[in-house]
Amino acid sequence: MSERSILVVEDDPDMRALVAELLGRAGHDVRQAENGREGLRELFRRAPDLIVLDVSMPELDGWATLERIREVSDVPVLMLTAQSGELEKVRGLRGGADDYVGKPFGRQELIARVEALLRRAAPAAAAREAWSDGWLEIDHARRSVRAGGEEVTLTPLEFRLLAVLTEHAGQVLSPDQLLDLVWGDAATNSRESVKLYIGYVRRKLGLRPDGGSPIETVRGFGYRYRAAR
Repeated sequence: MSERSILVVEDDPDMRALVAELLGRAGHDVRQAENGREGLRELFRRAPDLIVLDVSMPELDGWATLERIREVSDVPVLMLTAQSGELEKVRGLRGGADDYVGKPFGRQELIARVEALLRRAAPAAAAREAWSDGWLEIDHARRSVRAGGEEVTLTPLEFRLLAVLTEHAGQVLSPDQLLDLVWGDAATNSRESVKLYIGYVRRKLGLRPDGGSPIETVRGFGYRYRAAR
């Protein structure tokens, strides 16, 4: 993979240096920030291709920093957390994080997850401008969604999931296919992530006038977007 710009936001100097060294050895241009406020300044100074963000930091912690990042950017964010429980992971995903790595982490796992996020963020969908079936409208350039005339607010990952489903409208996509197309790597992510995010997108889109969900579960196979008639 060609060199990409990565911002590491971590208050522990040893951990920050380790992550920076690993990513630098993998061929990336790495910048460092010792806290959330400095990380935001670096983001505004020169937008990176990806941010590695620690959760536990003094003053402005990772959650607050992530919230501010998402107000201005959809840059991929990989969270570093010492707490690997389900609630912690769900909080990060709901807050707009794209992935997470628990401490202590394997060096190869960190690199694999970073590179998967960078592949996923590649501007492959940039050429698409708009999609509509009369009920759902997607403006890819503005990254906006309207369902039944109402604006729908999606996180970057939710937007990518919906974009992939609508691009393959009527086609059943397996969890592994969605992991490859949306997450960028089926090997380092769980099928539970697909199920979780399908649920998020369904709730945000709501039901069509006929009372049905636009995203169908085909039991034993996967999911598909059912275009409005």
